[in-house]
Amino acid sequence: MPNSLIFIVDDEETIRKLLEHTVTKRWELEARTFSSGEACLDALIDDPDLVLLDIMMGGISGVETLKEIRRRNPDLPVIMLSAQGSVEVAIESLKLGASDYFSKPIDFPKLEIAVRNALQLRQVSLEVSRLKERIQSEAQFENIVSASGEMQEVFRLVSKVKNSDIPVLVMGESGTGKELVSQAIHFNSDRKEAPFVVVNCASIPHELLESELFGHEKGAFTGAYQRRIGRFEQAHQGTIFLDEIGEMDLALQAKLLRVIQTKEFQRVGGNETIVSDVRLVSATNRDIREEVRQKRFREDLYFRIAAFPIVIPPLRLRKSDILVLAEHFLKSFAMPTGKTLRFSREALRLLYDYPWPGNVRELENVIQRAVVMNEGKEVTPADLPVALQSYASASPADPFVESETAVMPLEKVKEAAIRNALKTTKGNIAEASVRLKLGRATLYRLMKKYHISV
Repeated sequence: MPNSLIFIVDDEETIRKLLEHTVTKRWELEARTFSSGEACLDALIDDPDLVLLDIMMGGISGVETLKEIRRRNPDLPVIMLSAQGSVEVAIESLKLGASDYFSKPIDFPKLEIAVRNALQLRQVSLEVSRLKERIQSEAQFENIVSASGEMQEVFRLVSKVKNSDIPVLVMGESGTGKELVSQAIHFNSDRKEAPFVVVNCASIPHELLESELFGHEKGAFTGAYQRRIGRFEQAHQGTIFLDEIGEMDLALQAKLLRVIQTKEFQRVGGNETIVSDVRLVSATNRDIREEVRQKRFREDLYFRIAAFPIVIPPLRLRKSDILVLAEHFLKSFAMPTGKTLRFSREALRLLYDYPWPGNVRELENVIQRAVVMNEGKEVTPADLPVALQSYASASPADPFVESETAVMPLEKVKEAAIRNALKTTKGNIAEASVRLKLGRATLYRLMKKYHISV
């Protein structure tokens, strides 16, 4: 934490200099000193990492300064210092949000431990905030790359259901982006500030899944050495995403049904009834209705979780997305390497022809591999897996085949994307340009090129 900045606030010059010397010379941290609470508050715009704040000062007291710091920056750690050393002052400071309290004369070894712990917690908090902001940003509709009308319909359904508490079941093959759509539901909803908790029902052994979902008490079973808080408790006031819910066994399905109905449950081995306010979003790559017919999934649970179904079509059924996504992934993976890459005509043909059984996830992996393999400025078939090359087609109907009337699929994709965006926005040029990430002038030019009118 060599770049951590600490504000030292004390109206006694001797104390300020002693603290500054200790912080900068002995602890090797940056420090700025202030003789009043007012001066400290004026400098908060410089974003310190921690404040060492004296309580008894002329002008604004340390307590009033602390209140104002908490109002402006609730996450900024503040350690209070006081010559009074009374328990009442310490309790008041902690109630107001101080990280810690030290009486004078200061025990510097203990203060150093408190400072470094507070700085470490702040770094963790900032990293969590940055991660949350990144996830929220990535989960915005405009950041989900698609040009197909099928996916526009998915976005429309997400917009309709995002602020409802109705259970949602997202269905689609592996790799189609079910979790991304589920994130979009949560992070565009009124619950976006609360947790989004993911449980992959296929990756957790059946005998442990109940404890994972609902928690357990100490001694509930062999190996339960302490109480564990389950995912439903962790997701309180937020969203719980049950991925691959079709893998859940029938006994646990019955317990889940009761939780959905009553919003109450008990930890494994416990007697306390816990109420958890959660939004339920589930996903499966199975034909869940067939699972019901085969008696492998409870019909009553199916009707509960599938109150609002959303089906994500496989990539092979939305061909217009293949090249749009390929270009997006190529740019994303090439940027950190400093490369500026494009696809050759032959490589685009292979990408377009391939049926993509692994869907978007497989396409992403293929493009990442191509960037690693490539040694020039153009991605060619040699950079792609052999499996793709076997699907190369040379039929006259192939949109990549040279002819007088041949049109590059990328041009077709652009035209289809514009038509879909204008259809979805009912001809709203401004909204369509935002969805397509194009300037209005560029959109008008392309509309003229493709003879599109509204």
